[in-house]
Amino acid sequence: MSTAELNAIGTKTVDGLPAGLVERVQARLADERAEPTPASLARAVRGEQAGLVSDAEMLRLLHLLQRELVGAGPLAPLLADPDTTDVVVNGPDDVRVDRGNGWQRADVRFADEAAVQRLARRLATSVDRRLDEAHPYVDARLADGTRLHAVLAPVASSGSCLSLRVLRPVRHDLDQLAAGGALPGICEPLLRAIIEARLAFLISGGTGSGKTTLLSAMLAKVPPGERIVTVEDAEELRPPHPHLVRLVARPPNVEGAGAVDLRELVRQALRMCPDRIVVGEVRGAEVIDLLTALNTGHDGGAGTVHANTVRDVPARMEALAATGGVPREALHSQLAGAIAVVLHLRRDDGVRRLVEVGVLRRRQDGQVQPDPAVLEGLPVEPGASHLRELLLSRGVAPPW
Repeated sequence: MSTAELNAIGTKTVDGLPAGLVERVQARLADERAEPTPASLARAVRGEQAGLVSDAEMLRLLHLLQRELVGAGPLAPLLADPDTTDVVVNGPDDVRVDRGNGWQRADVRFADEAAVQRLARRLATSVDRRLDEAHPYVDARLADGTRLHAVLAPVASSGSCLSLRVLRPVRHDLDQLAAGGALPGICEPLLRAIIEARLAFLISGGTGSGKTTLLSAMLAKVPPGERIVTVEDAEELRPPHPHLVRLVARPPNVEGAGAVDLRELVRQALRMCPDRIVVGEVRGAEVIDLLTALNTGHDGGAGTVHANTVRDVPARMEALAATGGVPREALHSQLAGAIAVVLHLRRDDGVRRLVEVGVLRRRQDGQVQPDPAVLEGLPVEPGASHLRELLLSRGVAPPW
C-alpha cells in the first residue's frame, strides 16, 4: 500500500483496519440504509478516503470489514466448528471455547473493548433486542438458534462479556451416551424403562452438565404415537420426535411490551392435547403450573432444574415456588404426586455423567425426600426397591 493510501485512510489499528474506519463505514451504511454487502462496503470505503486504494488492499479491507460487520465476526469460525458447545469473550484478549473437554483459549483477539461492544450490540440488534447504557445486558436467541448473553462494561467491570451457547441437532442417543461413559452401569436401560413406564422425572445438575442433551435423548425414545409439548425460556430442546410442538417464551420488546412468560405457556400447553408436557428448565414460579399439570393426569412429563445434588432438589423447588407465593407445605404436596424420579448429572474434567438416580418419597411429616436408587450405575437401597415397585406397577421390567 502506498504512502498516499495510508495517509488517505489513516493509521492501522491492531486488527489490521485503519483507525475509525469501522465506525465511519457503519455510519455511512446506516445513512444509506444499506446491508453490509461487498458492493456497499466497497462503496463506503471509497467514500471514506480521498486517494485511490489498490485492488489487493480493497479486498483485504472488505474481508476485515465483513468480519467486523457481518454475523458473529471473528467468533464465526469457532461457532462453525461442529465440536463447539460454548464460546465466551471475557475481554478483547481473552476468548475461550468449549468443545466438550472444558474451556480452552482460542486464537482469536479483538482490537479493543469497543470492538467487543460492537459485536455484542450487532448480535442483539439482529434479533431486535436492546443493548446499550440504559439496558447493559441481554439474553436472547439468535436466528440460527445460538443462545446469546452479553453484559456491557462498566457493569461488567473487567470488560464487556459475551457468552454464546451453540444449539445443534441432537447428535447423541442413549446408546451413544452410554458408549461415551455418560450412562454407567444400568443407567441406560433404566432410562428406557422410565420412559416406557411414563414416570415423570426431573433432570438436575449444574450449568453445562448435559441436562438438555440427556433430556433430548430421552424424549427421542418416547413412542412416536405420543404428542410432546415442550415449553422453554430459550429454545434448546429439539429431540428427533415425529410429533413435537415447541413453545418458547418471548421477552418484552424495546418498548417493554409483548412479553409471554413460561407460566402462560405451560397453561397454554395444557390446552394442546399433550401426552407429555416438558419444561426445558424450571427456573421460577412456573414450577407450580408444571406440578399442577403433572398432577392432572399428564403422566411422563419432565423438566430440568439446577441443583447440586439429588437431595437438594426439594429445597430448590421450594425456593422456586416461593417466587410465586406458594408455601412450602403446598409445594411438597404437589411435588409428591407429580415427580417420581430425579436424575442427577455431574461434569468432572469435561466429562458429563449420570451419577445418581433418586426416587421421591413422602415422609410422615408430609415433606418429600429423595431416596438414592442408583449410584454410579449400581442399584442401592432404600430407593432401588421403591423404584422397582414403581416400574413393575406400570408393567415395565426393572433392569436389575
